[in-house]
Amino acid sequence: MANTPLTRLAVLISGTGTTLQNLIEHIRSGNLAAQIVLVVSSRAEVLGVERARQAQLPLAIIERRGCSAADFARRVWDTIRAADPHLICMAGWLHLLPIPPEYRYRVLNIHPALLPAFGGKGMYGRRVHEAVLAAGVKVSGCTVHFADDSYDTGPIILQKCVPVLDNDTAETLAARVFAAECWAYPEAIRRVATGRFRLDGRRVLFSLDGETAQT
Repeated sequence: MANTPLTRLAVLISGTGTTLQNLIEHIRSGNLAAQIVLVVSSRAEVLGVERARQAQLPLAIIERRGCSAADFARRVWDTIRAADPHLICMAGWLHLLPIPPEYRYRVLNIHPALLPAFGGKGMYGRRVHEAVLAAGVKVSGCTVHFADDSYDTGPIILQKCVPVLDNDTAETLAARVFAAECWAYPEAIRRVATGRFRLDGRRVLFSLDGETAQT
């Protein structure tokens, strides 16, 4: 890993920062050849901010409250551009953020269900797992996808399944899904960072030989 170029990451958070912490731990262990060059939080008083500070990561707090959607997006992207990341990772980010053309297919998001099911506006956290249980499905999981200008509709990069057990609660299912997320997000970052992928309609296709270019 020592000779592998580091992928520069900007991580966007709005809450506890558990996904941020997972990325920090994968980087520290040498399992992910990356460097977090910026954390942006849309809220000041959340645990994720403290996690970023404890890890001594560059941190910007840009609160959504009190500013228009356009001004909020402009401030976020101006801050990201100044940090010059290769990839942007939404990690519990709760706001719709239009993607500028230069960052198309460079913004990743993770969702705690198997999209396109159980996604969309307002579907996050416990709400997702409650909906999964109410639907009676037998499998759930997580989805890493490219973010676009709508909620949870971008092309899917990677998915990992977990079983839904008969005695599951929202909490027990959430824990099982998060364990899958801990593997899936770093793996998706590694794959996208190679640049060896292309889009065929909505399908994200990866090449192992380096001949498939990003489109």
